Amino acid sequence: MSQVNVSINGRQFRMACEDGQEDHLQSLAKDIDDRINGLRGQFGEIGDSRLTVMAAITVADELSEARQTIRRLQNDITALQEARETASGRAEAAEAAVARTLEEAAARIEVLAKRLNQVPPAGDGLALG
Repeated sequence: MSQVNVSINGRQFRMACEDGQEDHLQSLAKDIDDRINGLRGQFGEIGDSRLTVMAAITVADELSEARQTIRRLQNDITALQEARETASGRAEAAEAAVARTLEEAAARIEVLAKRLNQVPPAGDGLALG
């Protein structure tokens, strides 16, 4: 466990984090500090606690929107997977139909080729042309 000093709203806090997560924790603390400073710029000095709560609510709102987006994207992914499976099934059925049609055409061509290759008996009276 590592220890990191972060500054939020002009105060220093010593925070614990997993090894290797120090920069990430400092980045998160800076984001909160920037939000508080932004709110202070908008609303003036309305109290540290109130600014902190407003920043927390802003973060919670963004988290809520992100979760909704994730749910919507997961639903889209599910719908696309179902559509892909349906399309795959249709493609397989179409491929099978084309294969059957080609096999039937090949069989007819073979029958016609056999008929054309048969030599008519001499003197049957058929004249070509």
